[in-house]
Amino acid sequence: MENSSSETPPSEPMQSLSISPETSSQMSLDERFEIIRSIGEECIQEDELKRLLANKPQPICYDGFEPSGRMHIAQGVMKAINVNKLTSAGCKVKIWIADWFAQLNNKMGGDLKKIQVIGQYLIEIWKAVGMNLEGGQVEFLWSSEEINTRAHEYWPLVMDIARRNKLPRILRCCQIMGRSEQDELSAAQIFYPCMQCADVFFLKADICQLGTDQRKVNVLAREYCDDIKRKNKPIILSHHMLPGLQEGQEKMSKSDPSSSIYMEDEEAEVNVKIKKAFCPPNVVEKNPCLEYVKYIIFPWFNEFKVERNSDNGGDKTFKSFEELASDYVSGELHPGDLKPALAKALNQILQPVRDHFKNDPKAKELVKRVKSYKLSSLEHYFPCTICTLGSVASVAKSPKTVRSMNGRGRATRFSSSALRKKIGGEAKRLKLL
Repeated sequence: MENSSSETPPSEPMQSLSISPETSSQMSLDERFEIIRSIGEECIQEDELKRLLANKPQPICYDGFEPSGRMHIAQGVMKAINVNKLTSAGCKVKIWIADWFAQLNNKMGGDLKKIQVIGQYLIEIWKAVGMNLEGGQVEFLWSSEEINTRAHEYWPLVMDIARRNKLPRILRCCQIMGRSEQDELSAAQIFYPCMQCADVFFLKADICQLGTDQRKVNVLAREYCDDIKRKNKPIILSHHMLPGLQEGQEKMSKSDPSSSIYMEDEEAEVNVKIKKAFCPPNVVEKNPCLEYVKYIIFPWFNEFKVERNSDNGGDKTFKSFEELASDYVSGELHPGDLKPALAKALNQILQPVRDHFKNDPKAKELVKRVKSYKLSSLEHYFPCTICTLGSVASVAKSPKTVRSMNGRGRATRFSSSALRKKIGGEAKRLKLL
């Protein structure tokens, strides 16, 4: 499998990304700690992180992902921001391209070749958006290659983790795959958490820098350290998970294009999605538009510019999220002014990615192939949550009947075949199939 991170990065420079120009050798311990800690919504444990930074000049951070479809902005921009923060603070970042894991989780119907094409496409996006790949501080590692090369190290570790844990403890980790304990799981999916736990030690990671949805398996890795009497436990640094753009969507969904901004979305698509996004006036809590501003725009630009006419208060540049939130709660800032400003800032970030995928032949071919892949036969993606036109259907594997909440909040009962027909029609309309 070709590691495309070694290729020449796109010539289009990154628009802006607010990272300190100082090198890590010029930073104090406290400065390095603050930069790294700012990434995590949760850190287990802060005192261990400080001790690590004091004793190890270049800690190893591990992040991983399943190549499973088009990249949304949280995976693209937020990861670039976080990786650049880590490298600026002196860390080495190992990004685990979990192609085998995607196959175990039946992504792309278990087609490894498609999964690996998607992995190449994702790397291409990070190069284009401005992830700092200079100096060898970021390393992309394909799980299939690394495990095959060092199988004598990997599989005994996986087996030991499996041997030391009861099945209920492993099932509690199923959230990491987008599954739940109640789902009908394959044996491969039950084995998956043991392998992801082993990854932490296989990659010699000091810090697990993953989303909050991966917390349970990272805690499992710390518990394994207790089992084997290992003193230095991996530090868990869990970043925030951006919600979907529609009301009640706790996270972005690849099965609902309206729930997220994709990294190669055209300017008009971004404008329409933000215009239709849930953004209740005077409410900051669970407001996806404000979360985009907080976790993407401010870390990128270090400010947020709102253009409006003089009757609505005139143009204003916010220097902190707290300042913006105060104006929003008071009504000084209206969704009608917030949304166009957000769309403009997002488009400014995404433009180099669009240019790269239009002008670079290899990138152009990759995105064409990725868009051509079908997200289903639907059976490959059960169980999942499918959101279409205000209807939400929680689909169990081969259910006899499924309850779907319609736009008026009433539950509608569908047979499995009727639901598949309904979803299939909407999926074709949304160009998913």
